[in-house]
Amino acid sequence: MLVLACTLGSGSGVQAQSQPRPPAVTRGMVTPEADRAIGSGLAFLASRQHSDGSFGTGKQFSHNVAVTSLSGLALLAGGHTPGRGRYGGQVSRIVDMLIESARPGGYIVNEPHVSHGPMYGHGFATLFLAEVHGMETRPRVRVRLREVLSRSVDLIVGVQNDEGGWRYEPRRGEYADLSVTVCQVMALRAARNAGIAVPRATIEKCTEFVRRCQNADGGFRYMPSRRESLFPVSAAGLVALSSAGIYEGPEVERGLVFLSRFVATTENISRISDHFLYGHYYAVQAAWQAGGETWSKWYPAIRDHLVAIQQAGGGWRNRTCDHYGTAMALLILQAPNNYLPIFQR
Repeated sequence: MLVLACTLGSGSGVQAQSQPRPPAVTRGMVTPEADRAIGSGLAFLASRQHSDGSFGTGKQFSHNVAVTSLSGLALLAGGHTPGRGRYGGQVSRIVDMLIESARPGGYIVNEPHVSHGPMYGHGFATLFLAEVHGMETRPRVRVRLREVLSRSVDLIVGVQNDEGGWRYEPRRGEYADLSVTVCQVMALRAARNAGIAVPRATIEKCTEFVRRCQNADGGFRYMPSRRESLFPVSAAGLVALSSAGIYEGPEVERGLVFLSRFVATTENISRISDHFLYGHYYAVQAAWQAGGETWSKWYPAIRDHLVAIQQAGGGWRNRTCDHYGTAMALLILQAPNNYLPIFQR
């Protein structure tokens, strides 16, 4: 697995008029403390953007496509769109950087800054471009964006392997894992929402792969050949199913029961050391889609924990890099905004 891996308040940004209002179920869930944390987190992230529009630091994740795309999604989730909002300029530069990173064959990779598992970056980049597609107002950029998005979807469809999933590199011959697969199916769902054609057979094969990764306890394993149910990939498995259009049924019910064991209590936080933010990025989406008691228990717990561990400068630490940690924390905290189309019910 890659080691990457809300009510809008005064500090969070500027809401675009075309964006939906948060539903009634989210009112009051973003506390004043959380709203301040979001505001300072967005400011921290925006101030760390590199001159080429990218994000990411360190030997392995400098100028990284995945970190850049997740940072862009975090800014979008705050109501900042290309050229609009306090950080609209940063969003525009992310769009430009990802377009420039796209190869003619559709692969989005920022050479020579390529980390382990570049299909993570391709999936997150495709997701970001699909989400921002209808928000981009620069005519020439919008045309290029759609061309890049279309080719990137074609690449995802073309390299799906016989198992129905995807792996670290854009090759059909490798076995698949659920962690990379969820990135691709979310990207395909977002692209379809943006009007890009996605073959039904691709989604059906992916759905069968995801189902094969589920254990009898309701949790999901990293790949069919593994045995252990893991919190991060179980959350990812549920999001993969919802991205494929499966919102209810026995596999979803069993998965939510398994996920309920990992609400961000003090005890659970201490025993989930690996891929914590990665897991909660997907878990908050699964809880949001489930709604009801699942959502009302899940979000306040992770919200209060993230507010408590925010650094003085506004960011969140992570062993991948702080840009990644901050982007993931902001995506989790801003889930009730209901701004990102892929997050909407």
